[in-house]
Amino acid sequence: MIAVANQKGGVGKTTTVMNLGAALAEKGMKVLIIDADPQGNASTGLGKSAVNRSRSLKDVMEGTGSAVEFAVETDSPRLFLLPSSGDLNSADIEMAANPRRALVLKDALDRAELSEAGFTHVLIDCPPSLNLLTVNAAVAANSILVPLQAEFFALEGLSQLVVSIREIRASVHPQLYIEGILLTMIDRRNNLSRQVERDVRANLGDLVMQTTIPRNVRLSEAPSHGRPATSYDRSSAGSMAYMNAAAEFLKREGRIT
Repeated sequence: MIAVANQKGGVGKTTTVMNLGAALAEKGMKVLIIDADPQGNASTGLGKSAVNRSRSLKDVMEGTGSAVEFAVETDSPRLFLLPSSGDLNSADIEMAANPRRALVLKDALDRAELSEAGFTHVLIDCPPSLNLLTVNAAVAANSILVPLQAEFFALEGLSQLVVSIREIRASVHPQLYIEGILLTMIDRRNNLSRQVERDVRANLGDLVMQTTIPRNVRLSEAPSHGRPATSYDRSSAGSMAYMNAAAEFLKREGRIT
């Protein structure tokens, strides 16, 4: 189970969840995307508009059903979604008084049931902030994947996230680790993009995935059609990059050589 997180918005977090999930599914994995962002962009981007979300993550967190029970199929084979809803906007306030407020999502997700249902990967799309929903996602997950935009303040924002991960390790989840850092919105014609990539790799070494995600119009267009870019335009540079990222991801896990 992997939380895809970055407290900074606009870094390609939801795009990564949708397209990495779809690419893993194309490679034969059974993938569940959990939309933990009240904005519900991953849900909309996978073709589930707000009016078509009868059951959502909030219901699972409230204990009225399980993630397997409320997961819905997407148009991509082997790719499933547990949608978000506007009700998640109140989740932070509701959890604040709970002594186990950091563990609500972990308690609600039945790992054994997910495994029995055949899910090989669960990706959690986090809100663009370090609120209680993001903390819950991190505590529920085994690891965190960080999409990092190739821009001037990238490392500064990442350092804040690393501090938060250390605090979560110290307080409630000592096994939590960073799965990897995926550089997004790369423009190799741009000196700044190249310099940021060099700096990130120099500072973080093997944590940084070799695959990078370019700026690509098809990645931006696909959600408006309710599809990941990997099915909207499989031959686009963005789609091919996410297919490469999925291959690298599986190789890191030892599923392929």
